[in-house]
Amino acid sequence: MLIIIGILIVAVSVVVGFIMAGGNLILLLQWAEFVVIGGAAIGSFIIATPISQIKKVVKSIPEAIKGNHFSKQDYLELLKAFNDLFLIAQRDGLLAIESHVENPDESEILSRSKKFISNSYMKNFFCDTLKVMLSGGVPPHELDSLMDMELETYELENHPVSNSVAKVGDALPGLGIVAAVLGIIVTMSHIDDGAAAVGAHVAAALVGTFLGVLLSYGFVNPLAVSIENLNEHKGRYLHTIKACILAYAKGNPPIVAVEIARRTIFSDDRPTFSELENYMRGKTE
Repeated sequence: MLIIIGILIVAVSVVVGFIMAGGNLILLLQWAEFVVIGGAAIGSFIIATPISQIKKVVKSIPEAIKGNHFSKQDYLELLKAFNDLFLIAQRDGLLAIESHVENPDESEILSRSKKFISNSYMKNFFCDTLKVMLSGGVPPHELDSLMDMELETYELENHPVSNSVAKVGDALPGLGIVAAVLGIIVTMSHIDDGAAAVGAHVAAALVGTFLGVLLSYGFVNPLAVSIENLNEHKGRYLHTIKACILAYAKGNPPIVAVEIARRTIFSDDRPTFSELENYMRGKTE
């Protein structure tokens, strides 16, 4: 939602400033410049980006616009679900939670964490690791290395998503110059039409430069940063899951494992010890 507000602020500020300077908005509607810059940007993006990354970018943009970050409530639901699950394992043995791990969507405990159960990657990361624990004979340090490998792969796989968008943003000023040069070529072909006609063509050409710079620094590069922030929050969520699993695998009681996991959460989203304790007890205050 904040991204939409930011886009509106940028657009309104530029338009109002242009009007205050005596500009005519009609002059900015140079559709040829839009076609050149937009088409070249999309084409260069397709050239530089494999299809798998294109799919991730397409998926990440609406997520970033929605501000699909993990809230304190999401973490409370996650930690309570893990605490309840590990309590069963502590009381009845690890095999008692096998059905929850094999079919997390049907698990009454895990399904309480809406953000967790709706994200297939997070869900599989947790359940696949628990399956390794259920198989037996895996020491905690090996489990730690196993999860670290997957987290490293996740970060390497998703970093290019924001980077691909940022590269398009970096290219837009140059593509704006391309559009402007094409406009100047058109202008030179009308040099005999008089000063007014030449001025109109030059103005149209300069819209290309303006548009390229505005799209780059006003919209696309900030969007790339927002996608990067979203991926960092996803990575932190995975680290919290890892911390909870590893703490329990080392023999800590569920409440201690959950507390260790709580400490890994970014401070803006981290519930306090009392908030977590009250939530696990079913208290609303």
